[in-house]
Amino acid sequence: MSEDVSGRIAVRARIHGRVQGVWYRGWTEKEALRLGLFGWVRNRSDGTVEALFSGESEAVDTMLGLCLAGPVAAQVIKVESEAAKGITPRRFEVKPTV
Repeated sequence: MSEDVSGRIAVRARIHGRVQGVWYRGWTEKEALRLGLFGWVRNRSDGTVEALFSGESEAVDTMLGLCLAGPVAAQVIKVESEAAKGITPRRFEVKPTV
């Protein structure tokens, strides 16, 4: 993950498993806002959930760890993540499925 001079990073994550139809997007939005993160979350047509988290590196790392568990009804198999350079969202939102 690439950290800028302010200690902020942006990470794109793909969450695999039983993550659609279990309130994963709503849960992600709630947790990201609680941690002070910006970005977005959306379902993908392949059954995964994709998210972008931008904020303090420690908060982003915490969020990635939370994504491994997800909400109660989720069954996460794995979370893949990669640095998302040049992306600076100013809020957190739930986006439509792609």
